[in-house]
Amino acid sequence: MELNEIKAVYFIGAGGIGMSAIARYFLAKGLVVAGYDKTPTDLTRNLEKEGMLLHYEENVDEIPHACKNPLNTLVVYTPAIPSTHKELVFFRENNFDIQKRAQVLGTLTRTHKGICVAGTHGKTSTSTMCAHILHQSHIDCNAFLGGISKDYGTNYILSKDSEYVVIEADEFDRSFHWLRPYATVITSTDPDHLDIYGTKEAYLESFQHYTTLIQPGGALIIKKGLEMTPAVVDGVKVYEYSENKGDFHAENIKIENGEITFDFISPIENVPNIRLGQPIPINIENGVAAMALAQICGCTADELRYGMSSYHGVVRRFDFKIKNDKHVLLSDYAHHPKEIYQSARSLKQLYSHRKITAIFQPHLYSRTKDFYKDFADALSLLDEVILCDIYPARELPIEGVTSKLIYDCLKDGVQKQMIHKEDLLDLARERDFDVLVILGAGDIESYMPQLTKIIESKE
Repeated sequence: MELNEIKAVYFIGAGGIGMSAIARYFLAKGLVVAGYDKTPTDLTRNLEKEGMLLHYEENVDEIPHACKNPLNTLVVYTPAIPSTHKELVFFRENNFDIQKRAQVLGTLTRTHKGICVAGTHGKTSTSTMCAHILHQSHIDCNAFLGGISKDYGTNYILSKDSEYVVIEADEFDRSFHWLRPYATVITSTDPDHLDIYGTKEAYLESFQHYTTLIQPGGALIIKKGLEMTPAVVDGVKVYEYSENKGDFHAENIKIENGEITFDFISPIENVPNIRLGQPIPINIENGVAAMALAQICGCTADELRYGMSSYHGVVRRFDFKIKNDKHVLLSDYAHHPKEIYQSARSLKQLYSHRKITAIFQPHLYSRTKDFYKDFADALSLLDEVILCDIYPARELPIEGVTSKLIYDCLKDGVQKQMIHKEDLLDLARERDFDVLVILGAGDIESYMPQLTKIIESKE
């Protein structure tokens, strides 16, 4: 089905961060947009306010009549939905056009110039930063983001005129193989999702195949030193980047008085005096990648400077809730060892003379089984580690796999403790934390509002 033939779109698993961005795209087009999700959330409630028809019971009778015509209804589902889902079975048995979220994004990269960000970690921050730079420039863009931008309060940016679309290229389930990027960054290829890929070699091969999908005339901007070898087609330019080396990099970095400034070095045009609006050290490298993409699209030096200085980050990505001389509280979605390492490294740079405590909720039994030693190494950079039970997400328990695997491998000298997440608020009432970071991609985030109030009450 071509995009111009669609009259209604139905989402199964509508409340996911990636799915909701696409739902907002079709809402903006004036189509009938409806769907199912397991539980109501702030995100689904916002979608309902914006005009989406949602229900939370797996029931074919709840599907609106406008979404029951297979000739003009597109059905979009997330890989997390089981094949036995009653509504998915209904659409399949009645020959509807059923697509994964990634397939829909792939279609958009054929009708727009796709600006994509791939990698094990850093995707959301880099793509949101790039989208912000482009959106406030003369180029503009559409964007489908993997998190809620603090600058826009949404995970979707609409432009009626721009030919560019910014997309987070997700490697889970090989979803990014549906995309046809015009330009892409690859931030990292540290093995992940081994429940899907099986081996590190298969994971790296998947990224290599992704590089073959870049359109001739486009560009690949790859983090310097990655293990994989690109396999681009003729006519694709290949650049390297990093914080301090490569075709694109930063020089004259200054971190002082809560500010970060640097000069952006580029084969297109050097841009001095970049100031980070969200001044955390990891955003130097993320910013280099985002500016490289934006510069390739035609952004000017002044637009790069303004975009970087006015960028305020993404909800749950190094997201400060309290920040003063007595207490610091922040939330970080980090759920892979390398992400936690980068988060811990940034915190140690920012707060070198303060005690830093992490409360970490591991995400997935399989990821914990594969990387528990790496998690322990990364967390051991901090002064104190408090471990919660594993958040299972889509998985069933694996015998012998618990947070204690990480606990037992933490290095000597690190204070450590294991708690149930339900005891988190009582712990906060009893303790007076200096710098506290909440790490993980699970549901521990739901405690942040109450946790913030408890710590603020100690000011």
